[in-house]
Amino acid sequence: KEIFFTLNGKPVSAEVDVSSTLLDVLREQFELTGTKEGCGVGECGACTVLVNGLSINSCLMPILEVESADVVTVEGLADEHGHLDPVQEAFIQHGAVQCGFCTPGMVMSAKALLMENPHPTEDQLRAGIAGNLCRCTGYIQIVEAIKAVTEPTGD
Repeated sequence: KEIFFTLNGKPVSAEVDVSSTLLDVLREQFELTGTKEGCGVGECGACTVLVNGLSINSCLMPILEVESADVVTVEGLADEHGHLDPVQEAFIQHGAVQCGFCTPGMVMSAKALLMENPHPTEDQLRAGIAGNLCRCTGYIQIVEAIKAVTEPTGD
């Protein structure tokens, strides 16, 4: 079946197997490999992307549910000039990556949280990324990175 949707700001179409997930199509057809498959059952958050502004586990989303939707992957956060999103920049500046496997999903969950609530409390921030597992950082640098994005810059 052919489906049509917006991917990282551009209209796209794809011939899909109706049993495919969004994760399968992103990685295999569009070669957007930033979105990772960790557990495949929606427990780890490595596959998190934004669909119509909401964070979702792409490993669980049937591809047919993406028809006419707006999908953003970690590759779509940078602007047209290649400048990284403030969340991505903060992850780099605060050393919020180690092995990097969870990073795309963590960044996307943080982005969704901040789109909904630009100034979350630390408890709200932690709840916003609770669906993302990291085995390396202990979350301290990740929380600090996201907090840095919420703080006024003084500009």
